[in-house]
Amino acid sequence: MKTQQQLITTTRRWISAFIIFLIISGVTAFPLEWELSNLHDISHIAPSYISAWISNVYDAIKYTNTKYPFMSYGTDWLAFAHIVIATAFIGPLKDPVRNIWVVQFGMIACAMVLPLAFICGTIRHIPFYWQLVDCSFGVLGFIPLYICYKTILKIEKLNTFK
Repeated sequence: MKTQQQLITTTRRWISAFIIFLIISGVTAFPLEWELSNLHDISHIAPSYISAWISNVYDAIKYTNTKYPFMSYGTDWLAFAHIVIATAFIGPLKDPVRNIWVVQFGMIACAMVLPLAFICGTIRHIPFYWQLVDCSFGVLGFIPLYICYKTILKIEKLNTFK
């Protein structure tokens, strides 16, 4: 059986990784056209339906940024939101038991990615396979948070026996 300190260390490692990946996934929204340009350049190695989708998205972003650069302001706010949400996880990093609600909030937010991707993805004509890619962010985010949640419950249980 792990000690309380080992459980806290494990939780902090998972939360730190979650914070880092949340910030990285957000910051990638800033250079979207450049990223898509690079992806477009190598998309020929992907199946044709994926290559065609990447080309279509790249053309749309490039056109929009040329004619209406203010539209990318929305993705700037998306990036900012990721960073802001990541800062909320400083609470459980400092005191996991007292701030378990932040981990619960994160798990709920990750679960909410799935209906959003399927509902809005369908409305916006996003290919189903890309909706699954978007869903993977919710699933992959949920896993470390669930591990943290279960570990925090163990820490809390050890605290009640003191």
